Amino acid sequence: MAIRKINIDDSEISVIFGLHDDDYICLTDMVKAGDNSDRTNIVIQNWMRRKDTISYLGVWENLHNHNFNCIEFDAIKSASGTNRFILTAKEWIERTGAIGIVSKAGRYGGTYAHKDIAYHFGMWLSPEFNLLVVKEFQRLKEEEQKTLGWSAKRELAKINYHIHTDAIKANLIPQEIDDYHRSMIYAEEADVLNVALFGVTAKEWRAANPDLKGNMRDYATINQLICLSNMENINAVFINEGMAQSERLQKLNQIAIQQMTVLENVENKKILTPNN
Repeated sequence: MAIRKINIDDSEISVIFGLHDDDYICLTDMVKAGDNSDRTNIVIQNWMRRKDTISYLGVWENLHNHNFNCIEFDAIKSASGTNRFILTAKEWIERTGAIGIVSKAGRYGGTYAHKDIAYHFGMWLSPEFNLLVVKEFQRLKEEEQKTLGWSAKRELAKINYHIHTDAIKANLIPQEIDDYHRSMIYAEEADVLNVALFGVTAKEWRAANPDLKGNMRDYATINQLICLSNMENINAVFINEGMAQSERLQKLNQIAIQQMTVLENVENKKILTPNN
């Protein structure tokens, strides 16, 4: 539930979005803005004591409120329109269980009504003033929809980011090498890097992909190629240090996991940056 303001002739009228899953406009503020009256409760009571008002409120409640007390409504409707009939918003709510009109206390307190009812009230106050209320309310709704649209885009981007991140973990970020590959002695140093990053040797990749031309590196992502280039330099340092191949493979695999995780996370965070 969110409270916004519309401005008419330098007077603010509060609007609640999300009350009973709908939009409510402050009748108290409408009286102050349209009638320049401090006797807001009296003006609202004068509107509510009218028979056509009670009839309209009853029809609205029957359409939108399954818990509306029709027996109490009939009693109120029968008494309405007479000189001695008085009805406050609070009494209407308590007796009938109405949801179209609500009373709120506190900072943004006052009598609020569903926009349908608020427009009916506005027409009674002044048709010209009511048209201004409708126009400003529609403008506010359009702004709200734009905001919600952007929020939805951001949320969708976040969802897609997490979905893509999970896919990366499953498919792109290297797995720890298994015991079989860890125990092998590789004639080609290129296969040390292949196993560390891709999890298979060049021969194993060709056997698994007989219909593809070239080698596995031809089908690598840009991030995998960046990581591979880094690993070639690191492997050269390890060789110069006299490190055994099995130990180099283990260390290069851990480096590949770490670097691919960083590279893919940086890449995918870009989708969370607004373009407009």
